[in-house]
Order: sequence, then structure tokens, then C-alpha cells
Amino acid sequence: MTETTTVRRSRITPEREAELYAAVLDLLREVGYDALTMDAVAARTRSSKATLYRQWGGKAELVVKALRHSKPDDCDRIDTGSLRGDLHALVMLEDDCTIERNSALMRGVAMAMHNNPDLRQAFRAQLVEPEMNGFRQMVQRAVDRGEVRPDCPALEFLLHMMVGGFATRALLDDQPPTQAFMRSYIDAVVLPALGAPTS
Repeated sequence: MTETTTVRRSRITPEREAELYAAVLDLLREVGYDALTMDAVAARTRSSKATLYRQWGGKAELVVKALRHSKPDDCDRIDTGSLRGDLHALVMLEDDCTIERNSALMRGVAMAMHNNPDLRQAFRAQLVEPEMNGFRQMVQRAVDRGEVRPDCPALEFLLHMMVGGFATRALLDDQPPTQAFMRSYIDAVVLPALGAPTS
């Protein structure tokens, strides 16, 4: 009689996964992407490096999953009945303190993407594409309501404008983006570019 053993992949509980992602983001803030190692993550989270590789495949995938996990609900779930309301609601998903911490973190990751194609690929697949899909749905609802012309040339640049507002606030003004700044930016720049109502 031959005895067979089944090797089962251990499942990480949602609570443990959230704990791991929080630790990854803390390390990322402390040392940056390039200096972050799987050894450091394993030590910080009291995990084995083998488990980390088995679950996430590598550093890029783990970092992007941690970033994705920390984001509030997708914008495709927001539907206030107007584009202005939707964009304002999107900005209000995070308080000013969280926006400041996350914008600094994203600037660091954006710099690291230039030299790390695996990070760039994972970031695009798991963060950029879902975000773009959410914005497309938001815009399509605005077009369907008659708020924005379907042939408006600025439509394809909505996400660019929103990201630009976040990024340039720190770069040009040496200030973190805030809810108030982003709401003003939406009303003064984004909605007029789209020909959408600003009130």
C-alpha cells in the first residue's frame, strides 16, 4: 500500500495579508523601493522568504499588491449623479493626512519604475489599468447624462489631469495635495477642460 501525501499551499488570512501589506508600505516609506528587500519584509513580518515568494512571486508584485490593498474603493463604485460630484467624492475618499502620506509614497514608487521594468509592468497592470477603467465608466456616465460631449478632446486626458494635480502640487508649490486643493483644481481646471458643469 502506497501512502501519498498532498502538499497544500498555506492560505494567508485576510487579516494577516493586511498586516503584511501594511508592513511592506512602512518599509517602502522608510527605505524606498530599491533598498527594500524580501529579507527585510520577511524579518519585519515574521514570515519566511519562501512564503513571500510563493504567495507573491517577487518584490514588484508584493509592493504593487500592497499599494493596491491600501487604496480606497475604486472610482467605478462612485456614482453621485454628476461628474463634479463623482470627482469630488473620489477626492474625499482619503483624508488630508492619508493623501499626503500616499502621494509621497507614490512619488517614490514612480521614480523607482524608471529603472525597474517588473515594477512598472505590475504597477500598470494592477493599478493604472483598473484606475483607467474606473475613470472610463465615470466619464461614460457623464457623457450619457449629457454633461460632456462624446467628442470632447480632453476626455482621454482626464486621468492625466487628475494625476497631474496630485503630482505637481508638491513639485511646484512644495505643498502636499489636499482635499480642498484638489476640489478647487477639479472645478477650475478639469471640469472646464471637459466642458462639464462646475456647480
